[in-house]
Amino acid sequence: MAVNVKLSETLVDQAKATAHIQHRSVPKQIEYWSQIGKIAEENPDLPFFMIREILAADKEAAVSEYVFS
Repeated sequence: MAVNVKLSETLVDQAKATAHIQHRSVPKQIEYWSQIGKIAEENPDLPFFMIREILAADKEAAVSEYVFS
């Protein structure tokens, strides 16, 4: 469900610049930053590169189990 929210112009401008570089839409860029922040807040000892790997793994397609013949 989509919800309208008010964001500062500065945040939107920063998201536009980063979204262009990362080939994301502005809303998807803000969602990505939100996911990073949520994971970081829930796991304060987790380094950023691990958070980035967690998000990348979430995007990967599930691999079916190997079946022995």
